[in-house]
Amino acid sequence: MSQSKDFFPAISTLAEQVDATDGSDVLDQAGGQDSVPLEEVESLCMRCEEQGVTRMMLTTIPFFGKVIVMSFRCEQCGATNNEIQSAGQIRQEGVLYTVKLLNRGDLDRQIIRSENCSIEIPEYELILPPSRGQLTTVEGLLRDVVIDLSTDQPLRKIQDEATYEKIQVIVDGLKAVIAEDEDEEADEDAERTPKEQRSDDEPVNPMITIKLDDPSGNSFIEFHGSQMGNDPKWNLRTFERTTQQNITLGLLAPDAESTVNSSGDPLQVPPGQGTDGNEEIYEFPGVCSRCNRPLITRMKKVTIPYFKDTLIMSTNCENCGYRDNEIKSGAAISALGKKITLKVEDREDLSRDILKSETSGMTIPEIDLVLQPGTLGGRFTTLEGILEQVYEELSEKVFRSGDSTTGGTEERAAFETFLKRLKEVKNAECPFTLILDDPLANSYIQNLYAPDPDPNMEIETYERTWEQNEELGLNDMKVEDYSGDEAAAQTPSVPET
Repeated sequence: MSQSKDFFPAISTLAEQVDATDGSDVLDQAGGQDSVPLEEVESLCMRCEEQGVTRMMLTTIPFFGKVIVMSFRCEQCGATNNEIQSAGQIRQEGVLYTVKLLNRGDLDRQIIRSENCSIEIPEYELILPPSRGQLTTVEGLLRDVVIDLSTDQPLRKIQDEATYEKIQVIVDGLKAVIAEDEDEEADEDAERTPKEQRSDDEPVNPMITIKLDDPSGNSFIEFHGSQMGNDPKWNLRTFERTTQQNITLGLLAPDAESTVNSSGDPLQVPPGQGTDGNEEIYEFPGVCSRCNRPLITRMKKVTIPYFKDTLIMSTNCENCGYRDNEIKSGAAISALGKKITLKVEDREDLSRDILKSETSGMTIPEIDLVLQPGTLGGRFTTLEGILEQVYEELSEKVFRSGDSTTGGTEERAAFETFLKRLKEVKNAECPFTLILDDPLANSYIQNLYAPDPDPNMEIETYERTWEQNEELGLNDMKVEDYSGDEAAAQTPSVPET
């Protein structure tokens, strides 16, 4: 164990050693030639075709794992390049990191980007496709994006002015985030360190969101605080990879591609091979609500064990990456409403399947969370998934509103405290109670003890009130004696004499 710790020193420790000694005795401190953390290899420079040097270091990133950092430099032409590769295994689940950039201190967050990671800035509808592995900061990433987008702007202005203007909006916005002033930086930056140039508490304008989506699970973005749950601006969600993602990562043979479409969704399976033969998928053309491009909405009927038939609708835009799913009941209207109360005690409960219909309200009394019917629409996911979505929706609201809302800074601080408690709940760091109240009884939480009763779950049925039936449009609904009503309507009235 001691050799492992010496062989994988923290990257901050090695950086301090290199700064203090110019790297000359780092090898000696590492324990001799047999355990050298730095390797130097001569490499061909792709710019001048002379020999450069690639340095490789095997190290660990706190709260992440082991990585190989590679840095190339050519002394002949000054070309430099750096890359990072994971030294561990592909993880069982993909990861999606979300960070809100509110102040200058957030620009110093460290980013580890694997070659399978795509990065999204939703405020500008900007998606960076998977590229080479990279070890940088948020500020470094944004500067690279500005440089890449600005390269061909003079030519675009001549050939395609509309595209030039759209890209320039993104460039100007990101420059404002990193506070880049081309006229002043040349004189001032040489004499001041980054910490002296700005205050960490200085707000970022405009505020933006950074999302790292990595199906391999080998990317990371730094959080602030001693624990992940203490940073309300930082969020991590794990997800199961699609078949197409497993093929891309080399975890499945290319032959498996015949069972999925271009979006990674399963193709139609002949009836009889699934539950009750409900494997037929219907497709409907539509328009993306984000980019207005044509897309396909897929609908499938599924049978949930110990519940009822349900229609699942999935939308996936291949142009901008927008995804959405919704559920509808495939059965008759229930005569009674249903209230489900679940006591969540550990992370195992977060894996329960949950179906929340669009008519169901959701409550967590411990943190005073109340979602009215219609919020989030219909969703079929896990308990962890729906809590994650609630967190994302609420964090988008508070961090985009700034201090302009009623109550200003105090209200915002209270909401951030609420988000911390919600993060503890969604990570099952404390026990809580989840209540689904659905007057149409179209909601469901998986019973882990089925067909026996679940000791942590209570299901109560009740008669709907007149007001509930009125809201659902059931009071004016008539499903019997149509012929009698039609005959009465066609019979002319005879005035009394």
